[in-house]
Order: sequence, then structure tokens, then C-alpha cells
Amino acid sequence: MRKKWIAFHSILMKDMGNYYLKPPNISWGIIFPFAWTLMFYIRSQSPLDIREILPGVTAMAVLFGTTSMLAVTITFERKSRSFERLLLAPIDINLLMLAKTTGAILFGIINAFIPILFASFLTDLSGVAWLPLIGSIFLIAVTSTFLGLFVAVAVKEVFEAQTFSNFFRFPMVFLCGLFLPIQSLPLFLRPLSYALPLTYGVDILKTAVNNNGHLFIGLNFSALILFSIFLFAFSTRKIKEKWIH
Repeated sequence: MRKKWIAFHSILMKDMGNYYLKPPNISWGIIFPFAWTLMFYIRSQSPLDIREILPGVTAMAVLFGTTSMLAVTITFERKSRSFERLLLAPIDINLLMLAKTTGAILFGIINAFIPILFASFLTDLSGVAWLPLIGSIFLIAVTSTFLGLFVAVAVKEVFEAQTFSNFFRFPMVFLCGLFLPIQSLPLFLRPLSYALPLTYGVDILKTAVNNNGHLFIGLNFSALILFSIFLFAFSTRKIKEKWIH
């Protein structure tokens, strides 16, 4: 068991050093949420309510950070055949994929707190329910990372990973209640909204920050956990079928 966790730690530290802690990625994690906030500030015809847009910007920072990094890095490693060496290592495939995804999860969590840190200088964050907020950020990072893993399993080229990631991400921006309430969507689109994991994470964030979520918080957490389990189990199963011969 000790050797397995040493392998887990080694894979995680390698990925953090090679991918996630590079200056361009760190700066991107800072600039992206700042740019979104600035865009809403410029387009708004009334004074910008930082707390109102904070849940959406936070969720966006996690979603784009995790899916982009994981889908591209795993696809790149498969292309360069370095991932095949990991598959030959004496480590359980589930533990291996957890090691490969933990770096993206941590990167997403760090990204999430950047807009929250900015907001703390611009508005009063008293009254925020921090425990549900932190739990939501963690589960959004997990589900988004496993969505990136799902994308990596489905493609062969890096450009395909980027394109396929956008196939999921951009509909989520409009359908998951990030900035447009689900109740204002046409009726025929609402079932699709509830089929997307980010809907439940955003609803927890809205409840935690502004107390204006519309779903039961226990349902939201349960849905995110189920999405996480399904995406990870489906992806690892496909890895065993397609990548391990």
C-alpha cells in the first residue's frame, strides 16, 4: 500500500511541475476570471453587483481550468506515448487515474478562489456560507476534471480534445444558470440544463453567496457526487477497453 501511495504522490508531483505550476497557466488562472468580471462591468448598464456574478465567474474559472488542462495533457501524453509507460507500471488503473486527475482538481480549486479573493477587496462577503461554498467548489472541480478525462478518452489528437471540450463547456455557460437563470430558459431547454453537472454546482454557489438558489442543497450535492462517480467509472472502463491490450 505504501508503494502505491508513493507512486500516486510521484505522478501528482510530476504533473504539477510539468503542467499546472507553469507561469502561463498560473497567469491564465488569474487573468481569465478577471477578464470575465471586467466584461460584465463594461456591458452592464447599471452598477455591477459583484456578489451577483461571483458564483458564475467562480464556476467558469473552475470549469475552463480543469477541462482544458486535463483533456489536453492526457491526450498529449498519449500522443507522445509517455502515458503508455504509466499503464505498464504496477499500479491499479483507478489509483493511476486518480493521480493523473488530482493535479487538475487542485488547479481548479485554486482558480476558483482567485475571483473570490478579488471580490473580497471590492465588496462585503459577510454572510457567505463558506462550508457549502467550499464543498461546491471541490465537487465542481472533481466533476469538471472527470469531464476532461471523459473527453481525453474519446479523442486521439490534442486539437480534438480542445474542440470536444468546447462542445460541452459553451452550452454549460448558457444552460447551467451561471449568468442566466434556468427559470428564464424555454421549457424545452430546461431538461437539458438539469442533465449537466455544473447546474447543481452553480446552484450551491448561488445559495452560499446570495441565498438565491432554487434547488434543495442536498439534491445538488448528491447529483454532483453521482456525476463524479459515473464520469470516472465510465472513463476508466473505456481506458481499460481501448488503451490496455
